[in-house]
Amino acid sequence: MKKAVLVVSFGTSYHETREKTINAVENKIKEDFKEYDFFRAYTSNMIINKLKRRDNIEIDNPIQAMERIYKSGYDEVVVQTLHIICGHEYVKLKEQIKEYKDKFKSIKFGNPLLYSIEDYKYVASSLKEITDKMDSTVVLMGHGTDHESHSAYPAIEYYLRDLGADVYVGTVEGYPEIDNVIKKLKERNIKKVHLMPFMLVAGDHAQNDMAGDEEDSWKNIIESENIETVIHLKGLGEMEKIQNKFVENAKKAEEI
Repeated sequence: MKKAVLVVSFGTSYHETREKTINAVENKIKEDFKEYDFFRAYTSNMIINKLKRRDNIEIDNPIQAMERIYKSGYDEVVVQTLHIICGHEYVKLKEQIKEYKDKFKSIKFGNPLLYSIEDYKYVASSLKEITDKMDSTVVLMGHGTDHESHSAYPAIEYYLRDLGADVYVGTVEGYPEIDNVIKKLKERNIKKVHLMPFMLVAGDHAQNDMAGDEEDSWKNIIESENIETVIHLKGLGEMEKIQNKFVENAKKAEEI
């Protein structure tokens, strides 16, 4: 029986962070799925097109990848998403994969990073090991969403603070916003923060919206409040424990 494993992420056009995050997770999944042939896909057509145009790198979107796997005669497919929350991208991907349900003997689908209560505990504990080494408050930048899963961001902050981590979580597109975070910092008269992405990769949002030179970057907004800011351009995917969590999710993938 021919078996395939498909790893799906949003993608990134930043080579360095891709190697340390997406590729690192893919390689770990390859190691644990030695009996499976490996495939990858990105959900962002914008990134797929940019990589093709700029670097002549061809990446499938999920439908193209599933078509390729189907036409190559595979019987069993394990699909592992590298998304952080159960937002629009995750829901869309799962629906796309379900369309192929009758074309294979088995399709299994692995959860994103934050799905169960145990996931939140695991991720919060893993992050705390890093934030505890820092000498001041940590601000995490998440992507955010208008999907109902936006509650994942205040939830992970709650878990972190419940563990004793001095961390606030904000989002680029959703709630809490940077203004909500700054309000809390000013209430406590915080004078220094460490700023990190709560995203798989340190890509465009981290490089520009978080750490960029524009007036509306989080770095400049925070510093305009006379708060010193230390930048950490490392995506969650660089953390070995987060990489291992995606591998574990792939192993526990359930049939759809």
